[in-house]
Amino acid sequence: KDKKMEAQQESVLHFKISVDENEPKRGVLAVLEKLRPNWKPEEVKLKFFTEGITNQLIGCHVDKLMEDVVLVRIHGKMTDLFVDRETEMKSFEVLHAHNCGPQLYCTFENGICYEYVKGTVLGEGLVRQPAIYRLIAMEMAKLHSIPAQNNSPAKPILWKKISEFLNLVKTSKDDSPVYKCSRFLTEVPSIDILVSEIETLKKHLSQIKSPAVLCHNDLLCKNIIYNEAKGFVRFIDYEYAGYNYQAYDIGNHFNEFAGVHNVDYSLYPNQDLQSDWLATYLETYKDYNGMDSTVSDEEVQKLYVQVCKFSLVSHFSWGLWALLQARYSTIDFDFLRYAMARFNYYFKKKSEILAMQLL
Repeated sequence: KDKKMEAQQESVLHFKISVDENEPKRGVLAVLEKLRPNWKPEEVKLKFFTEGITNQLIGCHVDKLMEDVVLVRIHGKMTDLFVDRETEMKSFEVLHAHNCGPQLYCTFENGICYEYVKGTVLGEGLVRQPAIYRLIAMEMAKLHSIPAQNNSPAKPILWKKISEFLNLVKTSKDDSPVYKCSRFLTEVPSIDILVSEIETLKKHLSQIKSPAVLCHNDLLCKNIIYNEAKGFVRFIDYEYAGYNYQAYDIGNHFNEFAGVHNVDYSLYPNQDLQSDWLATYLETYKDYNGMDSTVSDEEVQKLYVQVCKFSLVSHFSWGLWALLQARYSTIDFDFLRYAMARFNYYFKKKSEILAMQLL
């Protein structure tokens, strides 16, 4: 595995080409000319994916059967402020080496090209189907079992990331018209409130012994591909991947059942669905880590409480992220509305979840 990874690290090409996010075609063809020199530019078909709200994603191919598809991702404006691109490249290599992620073909000045994973992109309905959510639980257990490189102890990135987001919101607050609009001033909690809530959460969650594992950290439905014919799921878009609390990655995924474009928390999974999901996860996780894979009801209940508690802090990660996107992104999406949906649900659930007893 290590030799394979080393070989891959050396083989990722970089092209000094910038792609114009407003008119990407010319730049994309310039990258493909180097990456796929045998493709004739006039035969290249571009498919623009519109699901993403961080970056632009374009699928490129020349053959009708789409046997060789290159995904080109153009990084969103100013996203390098809050996405660590170097860590992302390392994650790509580690995950591909462990058969958890697609192959990275090359990088260019403001984006990357990588392998297309065939299958159906999940929606809010499919993610609730037992046969599919059990596959997701198993795939997440596999991801969480990838050993830390050089066996060094892994440190969770959660609080560092939230503090980065918070500082960026603070520093960009004065020079942005978005942050002066009435919706922002009347509906988004003030910076002081956000800071004190984060302190409360940090104090509360520091009592929870959730292991630090390699996490996806952004497992929304659209980042899960289901291949029905082969009976597997694969995760894509490891932009926010890194070591984090096990319960955070799961809680964050459950929050994503509510969707992104029209956030609807009535879709949040109930306790029965979560318990079944968590039992599958624990069984697989124990198996990967060389333990007896029998799982007790008590273990499921314990992880359930941890996941509920960490699901609270995920609203802060993405609420703050959305405020930054509202400030910088050129993507047509109501980021302020999204931020408010996340903060509102946090305040709605806070006292009930903080009151849950740890086993």
